[in-house]
Amino acid sequence: MRRLNPIPSGALACALVLGVMAGPALAGARPPAKPVSAEFYSGKWYEIARTPNSGQRDCEAASTQFTSTGANGFKVVQICRKGSATGEAKTFNTTGAIVAATPRNAKFSMSFLGGLKKQEYWVLDRADDQSWAIMATPGGNYVWLLSRKAVMSPAARDAALARVRALGYAKLEFPAQPGA
Repeated sequence: MRRLNPIPSGALACALVLGVMAGPALAGARPPAKPVSAEFYSGKWYEIARTPNSGQRDCEAASTQFTSTGANGFKVVQICRKGSATGEAKTFNTTGAIVAATPRNAKFSMSFLGGLKKQEYWVLDRADDQSWAIMATPGGNYVWLLSRKAVMSPAARDAALARVRALGYAKLEFPAQPGA
């Protein structure tokens, strides 16, 4: 039986707007492995790999910019380029917050549609230097490998992808990034 994920997003909120429906039916994401600092939710992240989903079809060079607003909150600007890494940019603005009940700071939520919908995300794992992160929806339907650089070194990319697969995500797609 396949489950519907009501608000899948992550690295690209336009997936929500375009209506991502069912993804691979996993038993659920494993709890986050490492704590993250509040500073983790600031700066730019580039999407290196993701679970295929209809909302991000033809989406290349996806990136997410987090800007702290204080008190565990942040603004989010997500960009997707249509068709190629230099294609027309589609931009989505939203807000988010670190989930207060989790002292590890590894769970956060984002609001969509003017706050009508919220989706929680988990930072399942990350590099010790926080240069890459694996984020997923708690239900285990969607995963994203994000990096602070548009192009990861082959060794770092291989290690991060091995971790994504060890977490149970085998079917991935690799959107183009500038300079790749």
